[in-house]
Amino acid sequence: MSAYTCDVAPHLAQYREEEMERLASTAGARVVVRSGQNLKSVNPATYIGAGKVDEIKALIGENEIDLVLFSNDLSPVQQRNLEKKLSRRIVDRTELILDIFAQHAQSRDGKIQVELAQLRYLRPRLTGRGVDLSRLGGGIGTRGPGETKLEIDRRRIDNRIARLRDEWEKVRNARRLQRKSREREGLTTAVLVGYTNAGKSTLLNRMTSAQVTARDQLFSTVDTTTRRLFLPDERRVLVSDTVGFISDLPKALLAAFRATLEVVEEAGLLLHVVDASSPFLDEQLHAVNEVLVKLECDQKPVLVVFNKFDLVEDDHGLRELEHQVGRSVRCSALKDPDMLELKTAMSRALLEAEKAPPPPPREISNENWTPLDDISF
Repeated sequence: MSAYTCDVAPHLAQYREEEMERLASTAGARVVVRSGQNLKSVNPATYIGAGKVDEIKALIGENEIDLVLFSNDLSPVQQRNLEKKLSRRIVDRTELILDIFAQHAQSRDGKIQVELAQLRYLRPRLTGRGVDLSRLGGGIGTRGPGETKLEIDRRRIDNRIARLRDEWEKVRNARRLQRKSREREGLTTAVLVGYTNAGKSTLLNRMTSAQVTARDQLFSTVDTTTRRLFLPDERRVLVSDTVGFISDLPKALLAAFRATLEVVEEAGLLLHVVDASSPFLDEQLHAVNEVLVKLECDQKPVLVVFNKFDLVEDDHGLRELEHQVGRSVRCSALKDPDMLELKTAMSRALLEAEKAPPPPPREISNENWTPLDDISF
């Protein structure tokens, strides 16, 4: 189910619907039918209008649907009301993304962050879902912290959150020590950022012979991976892969994974990896830049990497975009034999960054920072 206010352009609505379907597929769901609605205003009780609720109820009966996915974020009240009216489990966009994260997190620190975010999402939604929570099994929205628990209440969730926060602080302290050690060695970190499924993990594997899992799926990478790389000018750098960004990234999700994205904040160079063949290239570029602004990393040196350029049909459009973004390089993570052009561009970008005057100090603001204790969904 997709609902949009009237100011959303038709091509953007189509883009978000297709992206939602890809998210559903990545999570393991099969989309049977789509339904959308243009809203003049959001219904505080059910988000969508009463007529659309009845229409979805009819579609559920006609198509034997057992799960309803919303491409929007729902409040706990809206979610509960919709589940009562439709007699089906309702999963909104944030819960769907968290479910994918739960599937793909491999490291201990990645699993801690995912579970913390899931528990904080779940806590305000306990009321009215006791039957569901007492029988959690497989399926979208049920993986992760609640999979083997029979009864979950706020007290148990709070206790679990406290324990996970203690574990996470130990992980963060260990990371700080690792970063200090790297600083003493004088190593610069180049961080791969970009829209989910742009090819960041594949690039890391090709450049550094890493063995990061790379799939044609959204959010196949949740954990941060760092490897050493020797550039053509004999400079040694560290290259880090990060979780992919997505349009309209929920603020609570960004705050929940802020610690993972600390590597972005401390980077000497950002490699903004772009799927040059995407028909929604402009929207994806804008979405990533928005996240970088929220992280206050928009003034860092950036090298835009137009990946998958061998699949581009409109070369004129790509040339125009290269002119707009400034420092950039083309590559194909699957076909370039040695990635030499990318490595050379990284050397030049790092050299230019060293010679450039430092950016003016920005005012310290907590506007985009949400303390761990205050994260709410």
